[in-house]
Amino acid sequence: LFPESITTEQQSLVLVKRLLAISVSCITYMRGLFPESSYGTRYLDDLCLKILREDKSCLGSLQIVKWIQGCFDALEKQYVNLGFYALSSNPTVTEMYQFKFKYKKKVPQMDISSNRREFVAGLCSKDVKQTSRLLLRTLYLLMQDLGPLPNDITLSMKLLYYNDVTPKDYQPPGFKEDGSPGDLLFAGDPISLKVGSVSTDFHFIKVRVTTEKKRVRKADSNLIQKNGPTEISHQGLDCEEEDEEETTEINLLNLAFSQEEVIGPEKKRKVSEPEKLPLNGRK
Repeated sequence: LFPESITTEQQSLVLVKRLLAISVSCITYMRGLFPESSYGTRYLDDLCLKILREDKSCLGSLQIVKWIQGCFDALEKQYVNLGFYALSSNPTVTEMYQFKFKYKKKVPQMDISSNRREFVAGLCSKDVKQTSRLLLRTLYLLMQDLGPLPNDITLSMKLLYYNDVTPKDYQPPGFKEDGSPGDLLFAGDPISLKVGSVSTDFHFIKVRVTTEKKRVRKADSNLIQKNGPTEISHQGLDCEEEDEEETTEINLLNLAFSQEEVIGPEKKRKVSEPEKLPLNGRK
């Protein structure tokens, strides 16, 4: 499932892409969105993984695969900052899954013993893969603790970008400019659950789940973030973790972070979306 070695930028990119694809597959499978025929089976140690495939008999799963491929394009270009999948029952969000991406530039470091500038050993491939396994295992366990979804559920996806590097006219394949940049409204008190993060020498990916508190049967207290508002703005989705832990209230107007620079409310985050996907006929 993962590259044997994760020492180059290309190997790191493959890892991040597979983590994204497996995580989205896990979410759709565990939440019962598509039939069994839409998935293939792979094993990661003792963990049985269900991976989405192009099932021509299920247009919904075909659409999700295209969404993932569009996100891959934005990852390759290092444009995408945040991807999130929302399961909604109009007019409110039931569950939201956030994937935060960062890109690193590996710089040469001084090897003191030889007095030469060269790349020194970075993060161990074994540790990176172990952290990836832990993230997926935690996600699977969390999915088992969420209450059942409403019958009239719709799946949507949005991508947010690093404005300073992303061309204004860029759209990944299958995506368009977001036509409804409004706030995300939860019916009850939402809680944010930290699933985990994986860091290589070239990439960083962090996964979290936000849902109504009453819908979580049980959860490790270490996973739970402090309560936020019932409304979450696109501009506040990708705030840094240290800021989230220091405040229990999100400023809906002025929380957009692009790498290390704050974007004021007059400069809105670029957002893309594909067509929403009604899931009334799910299994």
